[in-house]
Amino acid sequence: MSQGNENLATEPENKTTATVLCVDDEQNILSALRRLLRPEGYKLVFANNGQEGLEAMEKEPVDLIISDMRMPVMDGARFLTEISQRWPDTVRILLTGYSDISSTIEAINKGNIYKYISKPWEDNDIKLTLRRALEQKNLEAERKRLENLTNKQNEELKDLNTNLELKVKQRTGEIEQTLDMYEEANEELKRSYATTIDVFSNLVSMRGGREAEELRQIAEIAKVIAKEIGMSDLHTEDIYHAALLRDIGKIGLSDELLRNPLTSLKKSDQEKVIKHPIIGQGILMALEPLQEVAKLIRCQHERLDGKGYPDGLEGKDIPQGAMILSLLNDFYGLQHGILTEKKFSESEARDFIAKNKTIRYDPKVVDAFLKVVKYKIEKSEDENSRVVRSNGLEENMILAQNLYSSDGVLLLSKGNVITEGVIDRIDNFEKSADEDLDIHIFKDKGDS
Repeated sequence: MSQGNENLATEPENKTTATVLCVDDEQNILSALRRLLRPEGYKLVFANNGQEGLEAMEKEPVDLIISDMRMPVMDGARFLTEISQRWPDTVRILLTGYSDISSTIEAINKGNIYKYISKPWEDNDIKLTLRRALEQKNLEAERKRLENLTNKQNEELKDLNTNLELKVKQRTGEIEQTLDMYEEANEELKRSYATTIDVFSNLVSMRGGREAEELRQIAEIAKVIAKEIGMSDLHTEDIYHAALLRDIGKIGLSDELLRNPLTSLKKSDQEKVIKHPIIGQGILMALEPLQEVAKLIRCQHERLDGKGYPDGLEGKDIPQGAMILSLLNDFYGLQHGILTEKKFSESEARDFIAKNKTIRYDPKVVDAFLKVVKYKIEKSEDENSRVVRSNGLEENMILAQNLYSSDGVLLLSKGNVITEGVIDRIDNFEKSADEDLDIHIFKDKGDS
């Protein structure tokens, strides 16, 4: 490089400050700029003309350029125009000592000049111009950085929202599927408990020497009374189940104690019998869904006046469902000679209930009972069902009524879906028991 090119020497680098490129073909101008700007802490780079300036730009990034207007090889206008096109973020300042306004205007327009400074300059003016120019550059750079960051975050947020919507949709589908499975499992559990209750009830009826159908009739009357006095569906269902299982605590009693009226038994035997509600509650203790049922069974012989057993409860301390059981126990027990040696007729038993209203029984329960017993609840064929024999069964049919054997043994519960296995079991039972069963199924296979 020529002697003049010694001015390309670079000031020591300071990474915390801006890099300034000074371009001028007059060495005294470059020297003046060096003396002026060195105390400002800039990293200074020098070039003698526009071409050398471009070469310097290609070697390292530059924040700001101070360029003379008239130089050999490449004048300031061409040089700054080139800079504008290739390094548009570099701040460009023009030094001019000429009065040729047209050339200056051309340089400003084509080179996008930040400012032009006339020679000779005021030192403070040029220092202040550089500071403001670099501050503006830094602000613009920060604005672009924040804008890019915002755009990036907006895109990420957009992607996140899209993914979130997909995940929410997917999770909602999973939850709905889980709920469907839960509901199906819950329905299956309900059917399982209903079958368990039916089996227990059947055992109770066989042990007590009663027909299973009578036990179910009593339970149906209990359900109608419960609805009549405005009890909820859940409580009504509990009362129905409690009525079916109310004598489960008697399973362990001897035949003698079951056959003879309570009033005819000696005191020690009476004490054994009146413990059956407690035993019944204990039998159901392990079955969590039947705890309310177990409580009703324990309280089924309590009286409104507090003279019942086993706990001597009175008034509102007795669950209303237990009051229903108490009334029906006495109504049917009097007719069967279970409570007294004399067997009452149905009308006598009904009169006994009416006379003991407010004494033994809840008045609301008595009024509902007297209204209900005007109409016998008898087993009747469902309007939506039809009767078939085992050879007419098909898969996916649904039982419209419980299926009993001729001696009252429960074989299948209402709501069971007929499968190939069920058909085979019914066929085998009929052959071994030598009987033909009347099987009630819904007319519409899918309507239960």
